[in-house]
Amino acid sequence: MHRESLARQVPSADPGAIVALALTGQLHCDPVPGKTVLFGRNRPDVDICVGEDDLRVSRTHGALTHRDGHWWVSNTGRTPIRLPRTRWLFRDEDPFPLPVGYTPLFVRGSREREHLLELYVAGEDGRGRAVPHGADTEPPKRWRLTADEQLVLVVMGQRYLMHEANPQPLARQHVADVLAELQPDAGWSPKRVEHTVAAVRARLSAGGVHGLLREEVGEPVGNALNDNLLRELVLSTTLVPPDLALLDGI
Repeated sequence: MHRESLARQVPSADPGAIVALALTGQLHCDPVPGKTVLFGRNRPDVDICVGEDDLRVSRTHGALTHRDGHWWVSNTGRTPIRLPRTRWLFRDEDPFPLPVGYTPLFVRGSREREHLLELYVAGEDGRGRAVPHGADTEPPKRWRLTADEQLVLVVMGQRYLMHEANPQPLARQHVADVLAELQPDAGWSPKRVEHTVAAVRARLSAGGVHGLLREEVGEPVGNALNDNLLRELVLSTTLVPPDLALLDGI
């Protein structure tokens, strides 16, 4: 099951426009100087609702403002907002300029929850970067995963989906512990986790992905095989940040 994500597809937009996507819906805003878009948990008072069921998220937690030809994100809430590469934006700090293209924001909530707000700033052609006019779109090759495979890999690769600076796969024992909490009656064990992940590696290797076999990476192998697997799944948008919602039961 694939969730809607701006990492996969962006609607047509005027140059400089911003598109925002949360679990509660999507918003499109043209680049009008001085325009401000508010986000937070209090649906009646914000333009896009984030963390509606989490009292650690402020009623108005942040703002997106267009000025000087850019969109800027600012934090007006009580908990920090995490940007890619583990950069934190705190309350009353200087606003952060959003680059052209895709940026996920993670709003810190309760019990180590982080609520996702996806943003996409359109480039001069209405997309993230210039491409030849009339050129056909080349979508990334997404890999087919079973429901169990997707769940295992989201748990193992959650740091990649959170856009941490130097992510590493979670250890299979840790993955099994998380899965046992999510699905107590499913019989998850470290061995079952490893067999599930190994099957995906073998399938993608047969499909032409390099770096998923021991002989391709050399010794010591360490986390290299699963690291290469998770990077391929994220770069191909087979796994995207909204898939982190599978962990909400923890």
